[in-house]
Amino acid sequence: MSRLAVVTGAARGIGAAMCGRLVTAGFDVVGVDVAADFSGVVADLTTDDGMAAVLEAVDSRGGVVGVLVNNAGITDDARLVNMSEEQFLRVIDVNLGAAYRLSRALAFADGAAIVNVASRAYLGNFGQFNYSMSKGALVGLTRALALEMAPRVRVNAVAPGLIGTEMTMAMSAEVREKMVAAIPLGRMGRPEEVAELIAFLASEAASFITGEVIVIGGGRGL
Repeated sequence: MSRLAVVTGAARGIGAAMCGRLVTAGFDVVGVDVAADFSGVVADLTTDDGMAAVLEAVDSRGGVVGVLVNNAGITDDARLVNMSEEQFLRVIDVNLGAAYRLSRALAFADGAAIVNVASRAYLGNFGQFNYSMSKGALVGLTRALALEMAPRVRVNAVAPGLIGTEMTMAMSAEVREKMVAAIPLGRMGRPEEVAELIAFLASEAASFITGEVIVIGGGRGL
């Protein structure tokens, strides 16, 4: 399998942990993020220029991808009655559209793996209409792509629950404490724990797994 990997949303959190994990596993990693101070490929994947920048970086390293981790995502929370069309479309375009575009545009090696980072919110979260919808659609994309791309490429998704990222820490302490109280394991997850699960799904050890969605949430909802 090609040892070239592409990770989006790579500047921090799960994406940064995933880049480190793949480098440790011997991959040449193309990290992509919109953050201006990011040392990898700085690109907005909702634009043609952003997509072109990623494809150029991939081509410069051989052009054939072994692992794609679609991790880029944003939130812009609101109830449906208060949500603007701009809020709705932006979240859908980043969280779903970027994964669709890259999965379609990249050239994959035989035996390659795509892992989409969804969220436990795909089951529905109050006040996160656009985010929950985008992650639910990403689950649908995962299952459709798994059928479309088999047997050459495997496609799976992970659905993290409460993970200790910048996005989570932006919540109020009161909200976080209530959410942690609902987790049987009694704590938030760590980005590195999600990265380990993604690394497994991307590896040959998971060669008979495709079209699956695995929740990593400390037992919340059981």
